[in-house]
Amino acid sequence: MGIYSVIGKNLTEVKDSLYHGRSGVIYDPLRKEMGFRSALTGMVDRPILKGVLDRRMRIGLPVQGEYAYISTREALHHAGIEQSFLDANEVGILFGNDSSAVPVVESVDILRQKKDTMMIGSGYIFQSMNSTVSMNLSVIFRLKGVNFTLSGACASGSHAIGIGYLLIKQGLQDMIICGGAQEINPESTASFDALNAFSIRESEPAKASRPFDRDRDGLVPSGGAATVIIESYESAMKRGARIYGEVIGYGFSSNGEHISMPNVDGPVRAMEKAVRDAGIKPSEVDYINAHATSTPAGDSNEARSIDIVFGNSRPMVSSTKSMTGHEMWMGGASEVIYSTIMMSDNFVAPNINLENPDEITEKLNIVTKTTPFAIGTFLSNSFGFGGTNSSLIIRKV
Repeated sequence: MGIYSVIGKNLTEVKDSLYHGRSGVIYDPLRKEMGFRSALTGMVDRPILKGVLDRRMRIGLPVQGEYAYISTREALHHAGIEQSFLDANEVGILFGNDSSAVPVVESVDILRQKKDTMMIGSGYIFQSMNSTVSMNLSVIFRLKGVNFTLSGACASGSHAIGIGYLLIKQGLQDMIICGGAQEINPESTASFDALNAFSIRESEPAKASRPFDRDRDGLVPSGGAATVIIESYESAMKRGARIYGEVIGYGFSSNGEHISMPNVDGPVRAMEKAVRDAGIKPSEVDYINAHATSTPAGDSNEARSIDIVFGNSRPMVSSTKSMTGHEMWMGGASEVIYSTIMMSDNFVAPNINLENPDEITEKLNIVTKTTPFAIGTFLSNSFGFGGTNSSLIIRKV
């Protein structure tokens, strides 16, 4: 695993933030100056890659590609994989990414100002494509296996892991670098702000993202990158790798209704499909990392869907978005890492800022304080615009 998150630039920092319920949400004055309704956002420092990657490698990387390079480098190190292994084996890459706004804006600005396409730098084409992360990392790490990007809105990172799981399960690949990346900039989130989707609790940024709370007023945009290395059991054993978890179930569905308003039926079908694929009973799921983004309708509908599938067993539930904000394209991958950290270190991170559950969310067993607990199996939900749903089930090995 590797991560570059608003709650930590590596696994150690992230674990500490999860355990202590530390928020990565800030107030960004620039957004207010630009006319945003909400100036709230998660924030990370931009990595300094000069001297780390040569200019030819850096020129095609947008900011979320830089985040993804850092998280992937950590994941490879964490997995004990060196460049010589990547050179000698067919290793793939599947990343979730659904926008690359700044390079598009900047290249169009140059065109309109200069009236000359030759003034647009050569790197913009590679930075602006949705496939920019998988494209760049496949070259930087000289990968030879499957290579494409999953664009499934806020379920992108989760779908990337799910598709990787299916490819390995079918014997088509032994190892795939999977993950999600999300840019953090005003340009990528302005249209969300125009939908009144963001919290305006600007006086208390750390308390703005409040999944399942009665007084939630919208999500907080965020981002970064997260990478997991998944491989066949035989490959991991042969390498002597430390195995943190086994992907045992992947469920997906489409709501087939409103383009931005979630429903109950779609998530129910995704979770039920994941449980069937895993070959387990709902009661065997110990913990659910909810998609819950802190929107009124989204949290309520997910609470209803979790109650339908898991109401009899009432597993522990929390939304790490209470700390991170909504990491969008990255979230499905990062939340697998957050949950795996909890599973490895025997605790459940809190759903912070939950002060007043409503009549729907109070049906769930939501954890509000860091709780010592040995998670054996967890489910991670990720839902997105267009009604795309992904549920992953991962078991401790």
